Amino acid sequence: MKKIKVLIVDDSAIVRQVFTREIGQAEGIEVVGSAPDPYVARDKIVQLQPDVVLLDIEMPRMDGLTFLRKLMKHYPLPVIIVSSLTSHGGELAMDAINAGAVDVMSKPGSAYSVADMSTALVDKIYAAAKADLRRFGPPAGDTGQVRARPVSLAQRTLTNAVVAIGASTGGTQAIQSVLQAMPRNSPGIVIVQHMPENFTASFAARLNELCALEVREARNNDSVLPGVALIAPGNYHMLLKRSGARFFVQVKTGPLICRQRPSVEVLFKSTAKAAGRNAVGVILTGMGKDGAEGMLAMHQAGARTIAQDEVSCVVFGMPNEAIKLGGVDKVVGLPHIPQQIMNMLSADSRSNVGAKEG
Repeated sequence: MKKIKVLIVDDSAIVRQVFTREIGQAEGIEVVGSAPDPYVARDKIVQLQPDVVLLDIEMPRMDGLTFLRKLMKHYPLPVIIVSSLTSHGGELAMDAINAGAVDVMSKPGSAYSVADMSTALVDKIYAAAKADLRRFGPPAGDTGQVRARPVSLAQRTLTNAVVAIGASTGGTQAIQSVLQAMPRNSPGIVIVQHMPENFTASFAARLNELCALEVREARNNDSVLPGVALIAPGNYHMLLKRSGARFFVQVKTGPLICRQRPSVEVLFKSTAKAAGRNAVGVILTGMGKDGAEGMLAMHQAGARTIAQDEVSCVVFGMPNEAIKLGGVDKVVGLPHIPQQIMNMLSADSRSNVGAKEG
């Protein structure tokens, strides 16, 4: 089996050493070299022809973001941003995603051990090697402005319905595409995107500027309300709960589920239990099987379910696993998912969505 060739670009010799040691133990991966700055990296990329590049953002001589933009223009290949666990790092990482980076990863620190980092980073390398780079970057036609939203819903439906969305590799762009097309009065939305701490806060803040919806990082006990999208904070699971007619989220720590925290599986299974047929589940692009069993649970509880199709996915892993389990009602291209959500929520297409739970 051909091994995935990885190049590490970081100004810290210690980081390069740790990454080389940890990644080099993984099956099917070979660290072919490292570089202390983008200038050295440029020559090594031409010489070694890596399949995946791990890139720090803050480096001397040339910052990683500038290098990434040059790389994607002249020599595009999958790049994973590995940054410090700070709010500033999160903002830069989102700029990098928009510039074409496949994924983001935090360096080991107080909230992220070397062992956890190794597991997550290896998974991200596997996903990056399979990613379709043509699917990366901001959604087509994105000008940074809020788009017109012609679709509207009856208020009666909004207060009783919940939309649960899960995504991984390529999901930041996919989620942006979906949320930008959702109306201001859409049902409450709960989202798990595989992303580290602080990065999710930056992701939510950026979406909040681009969407008609209010988008923010979830806090424990936040109510799930029409016109609001809550994104699970990095390194914490998010569960949907119900008290009487009120939906709210529980944000908590816990073990990795499907090698993830936050986990789509946790969100979907809790949504099946709390919302049942009052929910729509959406599983988007991503590597692995996180969320597949949860989507089946939602389907069995009477929820309507959607999977992103292979053609529009960066990585057709998570949607494919959900489809194979039989938990998906509709397989839809990314541009058509918002309308499909609205169709499923409408009284005409499904009269029991929004009905009182029995």
